[in-house]
Amino acid sequence: MLHLPGNSPMEREMSILRNQYRHENRGSSHHVIRVMEEERDWLASMEAKINTSPKFLNKSAGKETCCIFRVPESLVEINEKAYQPHIVSMGPYHHGKDHLKVIQEHKWRYLRSLLFRTKPCGVDFKDLFAAIASMEDKIRECYSETIEFSSRELVEMMVLDGCFVIELFCIVGRLVPGDLDDPIFSMAWVFPFLTRDLLRLENQIPYFVLQTLFELTVLSSRREQNPPILAKLALEFFNYMVQRDVKVLEGYYNLQRKHLLDLFRLSFIPCSQEKTREANQFLHLIPSAKKLHLAGINFKPRKATSFLDVRFRNGVLEIPTFTIDDFTSSLFLNFVAYEQCYRHCSKHITTYATLMGCLINTPADAGFLSDHKVIENYFGTDEEVARFFNVVGKDVAFDIHNNYLSELFEGVNEYYRNDWHVRWAGFKYTYFDSPWSFLSAMAALILLFLTMIQAFFAGYGYIRPPHSN
Repeated sequence: MLHLPGNSPMEREMSILRNQYRHENRGSSHHVIRVMEEERDWLASMEAKINTSPKFLNKSAGKETCCIFRVPESLVEINEKAYQPHIVSMGPYHHGKDHLKVIQEHKWRYLRSLLFRTKPCGVDFKDLFAAIASMEDKIRECYSETIEFSSRELVEMMVLDGCFVIELFCIVGRLVPGDLDDPIFSMAWVFPFLTRDLLRLENQIPYFVLQTLFELTVLSSRREQNPPILAKLALEFFNYMVQRDVKVLEGYYNLQRKHLLDLFRLSFIPCSQEKTREANQFLHLIPSAKKLHLAGINFKPRKATSFLDVRFRNGVLEIPTFTIDDFTSSLFLNFVAYEQCYRHCSKHITTYATLMGCLINTPADAGFLSDHKVIENYFGTDEEVARFFNVVGKDVAFDIHNNYLSELFEGVNEYYRNDWHVRWAGFKYTYFDSPWSFLSAMAALILLFLTMIQAFFAGYGYIRPPHSN
């Protein structure tokens, strides 16, 4: 009988094993190829990440040119509304958001009015576009985040936002006639919100953009001997919300500034520069207002051009009256945020916030300072004022050894630690704090005095009895 290959059970089994081996080897080679491809893709992605620059915080964010930042999340968590624009966007961070489109439409209307006056002088939109386009790289360096907008989009945004601000300043400064029916001015709620939005850290455009557009649109169309100054118009515009003497502002027209928030912040800093002093290991923060008062330190409102001009002498803490309301509270938070992000500026507002945070520890402290005219409260209850100053300095970097109030902190602490001052203050507040305690103390003194006189005469009569005739 003829046996064909593979007909026996053993041969069939060997054939099956060979096929299985080939199949396993083929799967293994496919697996090796797949692993190699995955490793190659992973290495390529790693190389791409290594060569990618940071987007959310540029590597150039620490340079002096970078001055417009996203507010740190630690501060946003405390009061998010204080840093977000409510009705108008300036610059790229909040551009295009739905709730800001109402004023966005009016920007084009303001630009049209501005160009209507500049065209006879030979300045058209193309000239504005070309001037800003030439400084695109410089504009991008001002922002801590990578700006994803194209060149045309960014330049259009800068021209539109900048011209809107300039026209707004010109109307308020009465350089050009305004429309009484303009909703930006005729609707009571719009202007306060708009003013606040122009002073939010994330809602800024570089000041050199404003200055360039101002020169092209305003100065080119005017021939006065004393042309208007952009800083003057800006400070007088915001002065409607804080109401300072215009003469006070004159010293701040020519300062170097980064944007509108920085300009307004600089206008509050006293002429004396921030002092640097040698570190003192015993220097620390001061107690609350009520505790200082019980230790004999008096509080007195000080007449000054800036709320930052605080003095301490002869046991009296002189603090200029600080008006707190919705505008100043928002402004204050953005000042502090800017000083925390931009290392090339002084820390005056942060220092003042720390001082007030020390003095106002409880609602009773806030009420005490209000009674002494140190705080003018249009913000809310004493509890709300205390809460505000408690959180404004929270998670904020502060160098107690290097600030303009370091000598004040040291002087107050030395006075507070003096036992004689504490005992004398305790005596005064025990016996002379109110009319009733004063009357009680006087009655006790009179009674003591009469008792001493009676004892004297009794003793005198015993020692020298009267002579009988």
